[in-house]
Amino acid sequence: MKRSIKKLVLIPLFAAGIIGTLVAEDGKSIVQKSLDVPRPRFTHSAVKMELIDSNNSIDERMIEEWAKDPGDKTGAALIVFRYPASVKDTRFLQIVNKDRANDKWIYMPALRTTRRIASSDGSKSFMGTDASYDDLETRKIDEDTHELLGTETVGAYTCYKIESIPINAKSSQYLKRISYIDQKTSIPIKIEMYDKKGALLKVLEIEKLEQQGAYWIPMQGKMTNVQTKHTTRITILKLELDKPINDKMFTQNFLNTGKL
Repeated sequence: MKRSIKKLVLIPLFAAGIIGTLVAEDGKSIVQKSLDVPRPRFTHSAVKMELIDSNNSIDERMIEEWAKDPGDKTGAALIVFRYPASVKDTRFLQIVNKDRANDKWIYMPALRTTRRIASSDGSKSFMGTDASYDDLETRKIDEDTHELLGTETVGAYTCYKIESIPINAKSSQYLKRISYIDQKTSIPIKIEMYDKKGALLKVLEIEKLEQQGAYWIPMQGKMTNVQTKHTTRITILKLELDKPINDKMFTQNFLNTGKL
């Protein structure tokens, strides 16, 4: 099954209508339809990132992102931090592999070094956000069981409520995930992530969903760690779809130098 980039506006990121009734659907088929919604082949975006602590103090960052959807081939995503000075020119590259774990690297300009993100680091925070490195990608559908729990209204959306549990508990930092998938667009509107003790840990919520041509794009979303009361909000300020991107952008040479 396909493995794709998952964005925080999630991005990874993260549409087509569901046909049929609740009786005719099961959890796995609904999740598969969510994975199969039309996605741009290429995306280029300017993004505002807000890190909001428990006192509502906001640390604002600006990033630029390029992504190539894998389809039947290799996909990739590149994130470059533009602001503030403390993180400027930090670059993150993820290569989406079809039949093995994704490759991830991060370039730290202060150290002038590139570090490979090991699979054992998957649960660590990505650049101080509420997302882990593993949160930036989508699990393969057969890595989990998917049970349809019913339907629930989330804001203006009527959603299927799906519980996903890892078949191999060690393959995920979460005990389970509960996704609320919009019946009209097949887009997950909310995802709850539970820690290994069964307590709610994080909630991903899409705050603004827009149709752009053939695609449904989450333009604003937030991830909240309910245990620390810290939130990361992502807002897309500028977006280009299906404009080809030079493959050299998705290389370690560009990661290290910032130059094609």
